[in-house]
Amino acid sequence: MTQIVVIAKEPVPGRVKTRLTPPFTPAQAAALAEAALSDTLRAVTAGPATQRLLALDGLPGSWLPAGYVIIPQRGDGLDQRLAAAFTDAHRLRPEPIVLIGMDTPQLTPGLLTQACQALNRHDAVYGPAADGGFWLLGLRRPDPALLLGVPMSHAETGKHQLDRLARAGLAVHHLPELTDVDTAADATRVAVQAPHTRFARLLRELSR
Repeated sequence: MTQIVVIAKEPVPGRVKTRLTPPFTPAQAAALAEAALSDTLRAVTAGPATQRLLALDGLPGSWLPAGYVIIPQRGDGLDQRLAAAFTDAHRLRPEPIVLIGMDTPQLTPGLLTQACQALNRHDAVYGPAADGGFWLLGLRRPDPALLLGVPMSHAETGKHQLDRLARAGLAVHHLPELTDVDTAADATRVAVQAPHTRFARLLRELSR
């Protein structure tokens, strides 16, 4: 019995995927962000979860499917916002939690199933990202101390996060590495890996 939390930012031009500009305009970057978020939510909807939550910075739009509980993001740094999302979701429903971002449109329900099942046997599940961070973190017993103070958004974020889990004595299950979409090169790589996603279709249209 596991719940899934997506932490995301409302896809507003100039506020999301700014590293895609250039070559894309702010409006195009926001459209790609919305497509990636839609693909992510589609995978979560098809995956196994007792509850699906969206930890949102901003307002929901037409891209949000039915059946999601919306919780506002809290905190300043990403470590604080991640810790708060785990805390708030666990307060609503005291079950293991799998948390993902909106930057991996190649995500599949199968990967989410692996993550949820892993928490039946392990204390944590970890999905490494190609940029040194992580695309998924699952915790059987969420604790803010496992995240607060971990330096985020640089090449050793994953190393620091895994060290924190190890120091807490947690047994960690590792998932395959995925590429977060941050740059145009990332976008192209992910679109090749998942050509049938909404994200890939939009990228092909914008690249003509």
